[in-house]
This record gives sequence, structure tokens and C-alpha cells, in this order.
Amino acid sequence: MAFSWKLYGDGKTPPIGESVAPDERLTWARTSGIGAQHVVAMFGATFVFPLIMGLDPNLAIMMSGIATIIFLLIVQGKVPSYLGTSASFVGGVFAIRAGGGDSGDVVGSILIAGVVLAIVGLIIHYAGARVLNKILPPAVTGAVVMLIGFNLAPVVADIYWPQDQWVALATMAFVIVAALSLRGFLARISILLGLVFGFVLSWILDQTVGEITSLMPATGEVGPHLRTNFSAVGDAPWFGLPEFTAPSFSINFSLLVLPAVIALVAENTGHVKAVAEMTKRDLDPVLGRAIFGDGVATVVASSVGGSPTTTYAENIGVMAATRVYSTAAYYVAALVAILFGLIPKFGALVAATPGGVLGGITVVLYGMIGLLGAKIWKENRVDFANPINLVPLAAGIIIAIGNVTLVFTDTFSLSGIALGTIVAVAGWHLARVLAPAELQEALTTEGRLAGEGDAVGATRAGRRSGLHDDAPTRAASRTANDKRADTARTGSDSSRSGPSGNAGSRPTKAVRKKR
Repeated sequence: MAFSWKLYGDGKTPPIGESVAPDERLTWARTSGIGAQHVVAMFGATFVFPLIMGLDPNLAIMMSGIATIIFLLIVQGKVPSYLGTSASFVGGVFAIRAGGGDSGDVVGSILIAGVVLAIVGLIIHYAGARVLNKILPPAVTGAVVMLIGFNLAPVVADIYWPQDQWVALATMAFVIVAALSLRGFLARISILLGLVFGFVLSWILDQTVGEITSLMPATGEVGPHLRTNFSAVGDAPWFGLPEFTAPSFSINFSLLVLPAVIALVAENTGHVKAVAEMTKRDLDPVLGRAIFGDGVATVVASSVGGSPTTTYAENIGVMAATRVYSTAAYYVAALVAILFGLIPKFGALVAATPGGVLGGITVVLYGMIGLLGAKIWKENRVDFANPINLVPLAAGIIIAIGNVTLVFTDTFSLSGIALGTIVAVAGWHLARVLAPAELQEALTTEGRLAGEGDAVGATRAGRRSGLHDDAPTRAASRTANDKRADTARTGSDSSRSGPSGNAGSRPTKAVRKKR
């Protein structure tokens, strides 16, 4: 089905209750319009995160289009998704730069993580997701996602916020208000709208109030300067290739970004589940392909200096709003993104984003990444009364947030996200082995009924630049919760015993007699 789509009906917008399947399309004019919406939806995070990581936003936009095409070909058009810049690598990238690494070290480490992600996808494809769920249960996945987000708090406090605290505060407030007061598509691009608002506010303050005395990121010193500087925009050409960076490889630096692989597995799994719910198709057989495709796309993007990629929940939201699941629209969006990447003047404008604006945006984004870990816990009913979950995960999270360092030699050490992830994953499995049988048995009731459990973090862990939940994912979550509730009620009303009964419920007479 790679480049062949059936025309849906007369090619016009589907009526209420109907939808356009992945292997169908509307007229090319309408398909192009849907594709444009996908571009706008992914735009905010796709160029904000490269900017934060010190990578070329123009190249990131262009490679996101190429990555999306690669992904669609690998999944054979069965999982309509757009691949934008992943937020999960931001913490690791800051750790690399803090350790003296440059952009070559950054993209080289990301490339290795992409290879590992592709290998994980192959394992899932051939062995099934149950194997992965045993290694990375929802409790562990949620902890890793949380520590990745909260580890970034010092970046906001020490780098972006001090550059212009009042613009940062205003931008943060705008994003919150926009996410809550706007509806539909506009709410999904609240981060992009916040960026535009902060940019305009900074320019107005330059024209009215004048220079600000604050931290200057270029020198690391406090001094007077304008909030906006468009000199590079004027010097940049309209058309040309973005700046490429050759990767360089280091084991130490690679270890700093490998925990992001766990977050990407959770993201991709949740997004595939959401798309399956919307399209009413069983996509479990292509889950491994989707994760493999994301890994390959990340390898290709980082091999030329681009940013890591992941499937975007924002674009899933566009599908929910339009009921158009056609992969043709994603190919259109990918081609538009590639064209944008060939406009250096656009990249220069993005790079001119004031630090205070980034402070207001990142304080929201980094917090959301962390709270998505809590969302994974909530949706999978992780029980923190069980010490297996509580003790090792608590230790791992604090180690990551506090950037605790474990020094082995003068040239090798583990700290922050890498050390916290190792403690969380290895500590959880060690605790499970050492725990009494009743605590081990209690783990089987988390997230789903005993005997189920074929997905890791089946949630939208990839929510980055939109604050509203996607409707299809909420529907999927409600469906799962309803099934659990129905099962619990059935067990409670009929037998009041066994695994399906509520904890502490009274056994039936037959069971009491047997006991």
C-alpha cells in the first residue's frame, strides 16, 4: 500500500460517524489541507527541542519529514503517525554537554540509542511484547519517564528562567491559559502559540522598555542586552541546505542517553494502541515494526546531525479531530517539512528565540514529561503500598533528580538519569526476587487482570507539546477501565471470591465450607 490509496467515496470530508482508513484518501486538495494541519501540530516541539539541545532546528524539521517516510514504509502504512523530535533525550544531552561533549558527541550517542531501540523493536516483533513487559513493567517504565523529566528542572532554573524571569512567567501563564481555554486543534498547539506570544512580547518590551540586565547565555555573564536579536535572520539565505554534523562516539556519553530508549518504547506502544483504537484495527502484530521503524529513523536522522525522533501524540489528536487516518496526509506533511528544512532563514528565526521565552515553555514541557510517568502508574494501577514498587523506584528517581554521581575511575562515572535508571530497573527486579511470595503475587493485579499484560506502558507517554488528552486514548483507557470494573462487579456479585473478587470481600458459603 506504500504509495497507493483508494479514493474515499467522492473524496470529500467523511460524514459524522464515518472515517477515512489509512489505505484511503480524500481528494488531493483536501489531503494537502489535512497534511498542513499535521505540520502545524508537530511544529512546536519539533523545533523547540532541537533548539534546547543545541542542534540545528532546520535540520531537525527536514529530518522529521524523512523519518516519517521511513517509518511509514517500515510499518507498511498500517500505523499512520508523524515522527517529530523526541523530548526524552533532552536530559541526557544536557549531561553530555555538561561533561564537555559537543554536538558530534550528542548525535553519536543518539545514534547508538537508535540502534538499541531498533534491536528492541526486532525482539518485540519476533518474541512478542510479553517478554518486554516482564523486563520493563509499568512501574519501572513510569519511573524512568518521570526521572527523565524531573532531572531537567535545574536546566530551567539555572539557564533559561534567569535570562528574563518576567517574560518566562508571562509565557508560562499564556501556555496554561491557552491549553485550558482554547478548544480542539488550537489547544493542541498551545506550546507553539506560547512561543509566538513570548517572542512578540519580548520584541515589544525591547521597543518600549529597552535593554534588560540579566544572564547572557553566550558569555555566561550578567549584563545589559536586548531580548531579541534578528541579525542572523537577516544574514541567512532564503534557500539552502541545513548545517550537517558528523557523529562521534563515546561509551560514557552513550550511557547518558540510553535510558531514553525505555521512554521511547513506552511512547510508541501507547501511540500504536491509540491508533488501533481509532482505526478499529488490531495493530499488535506491527508494534515491533513501529518501534523498529522509530529506531531506524533516529539512526538516519542523527547520522547527519539531526534530532532523535518519536511518534507524536499531537498528530494523533489531529486524526481524532478530522477522522482522517489516511497515510497520504502524512506523506504530504513529511514533504512540507522537508521543504521547510531547506529554508535557512526560518532556522535562523527559530534560533533567535529569546531565553526567557524558552524558560516559560520548558518549565511546562519538562514538568509534563515527568508527570507522564505518574500517568503510566495511574493507568496501570501501580500499587505503591507494595515495597517492590516503592523502595527501588524512589531511590532511582531521587538519584536522577539530584544528579547523584557514582565515580568508578578518573575517566568513567555514572550520574543523573543513567544511574537513576539503572537503580530503578535493576533494583526493582532484585526487590522482586527477594520479596515474599505474597508481595510478588500482588504484582499480578497491577494494570490488568492476571494473565493479561502484553504491552509496556500502554499509554500516551509521548505527550510533549500539547496539554489536552487525545480523545481516542481516553476512550481506550475508559474501555480498559470499564472492562476491569465489569469484571470486578461480576466477581463481586456472583462469587465474592478468587482473583476476580474485590480485596477483602466476603467468601461465598460454598467457599467457606470448602475452607
